Amino acid sequence: MKSNVNGTLISHYFICKTKLWLHANRINLEDNSEDVGIGKILHEINEEKNKNTEISIDNVKIDKLTKEYLVEVKKSDSDIVAVKWQVFLYLYKLKQKGVLKKGKIEFIEKNRQKKKIHYVELDEANEKELLSVLEKIENLINLEKPPLAVLEKKCKKCAYFEYCFI
Repeated sequence: MKSNVNGTLISHYFICKTKLWLHANRINLEDNSEDVGIGKILHEINEEKNKNTEISIDNVKIDKLTKEYLVEVKKSDSDIVAVKWQVFLYLYKLKQKGVLKKGKIEFIEKNRQKKKIHYVELDEANEKELLSVLEKIENLINLEKPPLAVLEKKCKKCAYFEYCFI
């Protein structure tokens, strides 16, 4: 399956469908977000520390590959489900190229989880669900208008809050 879905879009799918549609349709308000800015700075610091570890494959950017793992580094553990599916996408992209790895998620800040490192594997069931999610994302992106926003506690910190609710 050829898909243009990248890590950001799959992450947004699990966080907020409205945010996903807006971002995919080039309505990007994240440049004004302090949290997004901090995440970019942390990513740059990590990149500087580990010179040339980021790898681009098709339309995704992988933080680091080791002999055994595809490593994704995140600022916080606030959306572990979204990150897990992002890593599944990356593992799938690698598998399409004949490279089999396990996933390792490293969190700089540990707020909600008990540990800073989580391990995931793209098994047959996860891959089947991933393909279904990718199809749902493509369908969502192609809608004429964004899905209606649903106000949740997490919305107040979102870069799209004003767009959705004000």
